[in-house]
Amino acid sequence: MAPDLELPEVARYALGFFETLSKFVSEATDGKFQISTFAAGEIVPGLQALDAVGAGTVEACHTAAYYYVGKDPTFPLFCAVPFGLNARQQNAWFYDGGAQKLMDEFTKKFNVVSLLGGNTGCQMGGWFRKEIKEVADLNGLKMRIAGLAGNVMAKLGVVPQQLAGGDIYPALEKGTVDAAEWVGPYDDEKLGFQKVAPFYYYPGWWEGGTTQHFMFNIPKWKSCRRTTRRSSPPRPPMPTWKRPGNTTHAILPLSNGWSQAGRSFARSVSRSWKRASRPPTSSTRSSRPRTGFQEGLRQHGRLPGGRISLVAGGRIHLRHLHDPLAHAVVAPATGSSVSLRCKNEGPGPDRPGSFFVWQGQIVS
Repeated sequence: MAPDLELPEVARYALGFFETLSKFVSEATDGKFQISTFAAGEIVPGLQALDAVGAGTVEACHTAAYYYVGKDPTFPLFCAVPFGLNARQQNAWFYDGGAQKLMDEFTKKFNVVSLLGGNTGCQMGGWFRKEIKEVADLNGLKMRIAGLAGNVMAKLGVVPQQLAGGDIYPALEKGTVDAAEWVGPYDDEKLGFQKVAPFYYYPGWWEGGTTQHFMFNIPKWKSCRRTTRRSSPPRPPMPTWKRPGNTTHAILPLSNGWSQAGRSFARSVSRSWKRASRPPTSSTRSSRPRTGFQEGLRQHGRLPGGRISLVAGGRIHLRHLHDPLAHAVVAPATGSSVSLRCKNEGPGPDRPGSFFVWQGQIVS
């Protein structure tokens, strides 16, 4: 490290973890395997870590794949997407759903192979220099945000900015950006965001369970596996730690001096983001006349109670309130009809009125 290089706080606390990891690896291999750690910016800028590994400038890096959405929009799928999987679901996908194989195939063209390297858990919605009361407040707002979330934000007038962690504080302080998201209270307080952007919002719907990765140069990885075969398996158990960004002790500052912090986005704003995250409706589908049920659903945003009858040719796609991944399609065959018994649970502390419940039983 150059003696006059002052590392930003984000680099210092992250580097400490990897120094500890390097020590453990050295001890586990009786000193035969040594890892030299460098903070973002010491060798290459943080957002160029993938390029450095692929080119062999360094053998490995620890990074978040969504930083490279500009290279290929596939990258964020293995990291975090708006209204996507949480940490457990990400782990399940990589462990048992084939995600690791998919990612290995995808990253071959970048000359890297990856191992899972932890998960942040659900993140906060970020720090804002001004209050966000309605969708109109987003228009023209410059926000540091990574991955596909920037595309969604842009639909509502936000100007997304891709910045490495160490560049966020000075950008917020100088007004280069009007808002920024990072992780959660623990990490964010270390970087001092509360000093320059008083409004702290939740939730971070774009990062429900951000998966991080160790990425290795493929020739170096193959060589490493040959020389360390006896001391480490080719696919070690996936690290599933979470950074303490959302733990109780980390959230205490929200009630101890962060006067404007810890507030929820307005429901109208959250609903607009949800709509903006959906793919465009096809022209064929949108040209179909609405049924009474569909029109009611459009107006009220949730399934009405009672029984819904369908004749042949009708079709309803229902989504479950408590499990965003659960869904059902009801489409009676030609010459038959069905009724679906529905229950409307309505709004509540954990039941936003913009969603609805299906019970999924065909009763006739």
